[in-house]
Amino acid sequence: MNGLIAVYRRELAAYFQTPLAWVFLAVFAFAAPSFAWRAGRFFDTGRADLAPLFDFLPWLLLVLMPALAMRAWAEERDRGTLEMLLASPIPLWAAALGKFLSAWTIAGLALVLTFPMWIAVNYLGSPDNAATATAYIGALLLAGGYLAVGQALSASTGNQVVAFVLGAAACVLVTAAGLPMVVDVLSDAVPGAAVEAVAELSALARFDSLRRGVVSLSDLGYFLSLMGLGLGAAILLIDARRGVGR
Repeated sequence: MNGLIAVYRRELAAYFQTPLAWVFLAVFAFAAPSFAWRAGRFFDTGRADLAPLFDFLPWLLLVLMPALAMRAWAEERDRGTLEMLLASPIPLWAAALGKFLSAWTIAGLALVLTFPMWIAVNYLGSPDNAATATAYIGALLLAGGYLAVGQALSASTGNQVVAFVLGAAACVLVTAAGLPMVVDVLSDAVPGAAVEAVAELSALARFDSLRRGVVSLSDLGYFLSLMGLGLGAAILLIDARRGVGR
């Protein structure tokens, strides 16, 4: 645990010692309300809720989370510090989890920046605050899933741009798996059971359940499994680099 905390503090400080965290938070603070107000027509719905925000939030996260995750391991390999980290007494799982939790903290701070919108809808009407809180939990879990996937792909390359592109592409696939247009295309080519299995992999469908205020163990298990698989893949990829160098 001491190693995990040390890596967490180091990574969190590193985010704020460079423009990355500040730019990320600024972009998120501007983009999230902008999507809700303009694309989601927040003031034209006639409802006091945050549905326009949560409509576009997954698509914003699938771009910004890989951008946040791309430096996790790719930067270590690019700078040649990966071997030093692997030679330290910190277990690899603790290093991977510390890196993940630091990025997840930044994602949580970004979501907190949208709380003024929550306050505004309470001033304008009487929203279902329990459902809104559940939607925020879903957004945090969704962000965690994207971060874990992004960090796994960051572990596969020493180039941060490549890590971002791969992470964003993977997040798009995870998100779009259950969309009607994807299901319709697959229905013409593969058996129905396979189509249903692909649709079950959709992070968007799981998030939609949570944003409606429906909390189920299967949805929570999905996001925790996605995070676990992503971190596990990152650990395996980095462990395979032992003694190889960059």
